[in-house]
Amino acid sequence: MNNNSLKVLFACSELTPWVKTGGLADVCGSLPQALAEGGDDVRVVLPGYHSVLQHIPAPLFISVVKLPLGSITLCRGDLHGIQVLLVMHESFTNRPGNPYMSDSDRPWPDNARRFALFSQAVCEIAQDRTDLHWQPDIVHCHDWQTGLVPALLSQTDTEQHTSRPATVFTIHNLAYQGNIMIDAYNRLGLPSELLVQDGLEFWNQASFIKGGIAFADKITTVSATYADEITTKDFGCGMEGLLQYRRDRLSGILNGIDTDIWNPETDLHINTNYTFGTIDKKANNKKDLQAQLKLREDPNALLLGVISRLAVQKGIDLIIDAIKQLKNENIQLAVLGAGDSELQQQLQKLAKANPENVSVEIGFNESLSHKIEAGADVFLMPSRYEPCGLNQMYSHRYGTLPLVTSVGGLADTVIDINDDPASANGFVIKSANPVLLQQGILRVIELFKDKTRWRNLQNNAMQINYSWAASAAQYKNLYRQALQEPPKQ
Repeated sequence: MNNNSLKVLFACSELTPWVKTGGLADVCGSLPQALAEGGDDVRVVLPGYHSVLQHIPAPLFISVVKLPLGSITLCRGDLHGIQVLLVMHESFTNRPGNPYMSDSDRPWPDNARRFALFSQAVCEIAQDRTDLHWQPDIVHCHDWQTGLVPALLSQTDTEQHTSRPATVFTIHNLAYQGNIMIDAYNRLGLPSELLVQDGLEFWNQASFIKGGIAFADKITTVSATYADEITTKDFGCGMEGLLQYRRDRLSGILNGIDTDIWNPETDLHINTNYTFGTIDKKANNKKDLQAQLKLREDPNALLLGVISRLAVQKGIDLIIDAIKQLKNENIQLAVLGAGDSELQQQLQKLAKANPENVSVEIGFNESLSHKIEAGADVFLMPSRYEPCGLNQMYSHRYGTLPLVTSVGGLADTVIDINDDPASANGFVIKSANPVLLQQGILRVIELFKDKTRWRNLQNNAMQINYSWAASAAQYKNLYRQALQEPPKQ
């Protein structure tokens, strides 16, 4: 600790490696460590899910905390030297599997109550009303599950000398908003004065994410381009007016990645380690991947990799169509992911019809994800929108060139060879369009034959610094700005 250090509380609903459905978990697993390494006192507060407790069989008891929505038990675990505060309640601890969805792939009917309770617990910690005897300077909230926290903290009575911490709210994906009917909000017993047009009210509903957007001292997204996009009708999901109004509080900070885990020089999951100086060895990983997935072993086939949630947002339908249309080209496809059942079935049908050229693995497989990043020639991400994206960064690290759409974090990280040949690191199509994707793949096929230009792109990609240190420095500056902002009470 030093005079420049801050006390920061991360409030999140996911945390890698304990519970993960998307990139939010990676951010909350890595950014606190980067801040702590810079000297800040960082703690994370997380629901005590059943799956989390499998990693912490004996969490340290702190206290029982009575909240308006019920009592919780506050406990503590540790992850990579960071204190993780666990909010224990039966609605978290007694449900294995996905943190938001039942086995029938439906949202838990009491999600609003669960995360309202969690938000109330975060507010108690933030105001030093537990036995922790610790109050943060900053509460950094993430996505709709914690959107109530800035709203509830805005009601802190400063006359009682319980000044609230500054709040930062990060939007990881604006499409997921935590909206509920007005009657459901009223049954939660939450403050009625927050349910106004300038507060949580949203088209005759109550919106948890709007609480973060309307009341936080600073709002961030996970890339600069996405911060601009969400102020427009096309990407704003109905929140664009409010985001335009609060544009002076909104900024985008690109996510980093864990460069120790995603490192081809030391990766234990892959067949052969390599660096940009020994990139010829990457061919061994392609051969190994083709063999594992029972694809035709051909070094000249352009091997396309996909690791993704299988959803229309990710352009999976475009990929399926492109592979069908380009069936006479020397290309292969390796897919790992889960999601929309119809897309899963279409992919499996495609693989069954083309077993030597198409492989589809449904589910999540950490080892295979590393093998695809190391073994593929190109990584496909034709997303219709993409707040940040992480796999294009992983791909750069492995010399696997991304083919992406010009949206969100993809636009901020991938430079097309036609736009800037000297610093290019991949391929970009203007929008998620089936014809544009097919044309893009054909363009890649031609360039793949030019080994010198291909190698130059790989060298550019592999030398990009995506460590969390740079992002952490930007967040530290933002925290200090938030502390200087006049609070919204």
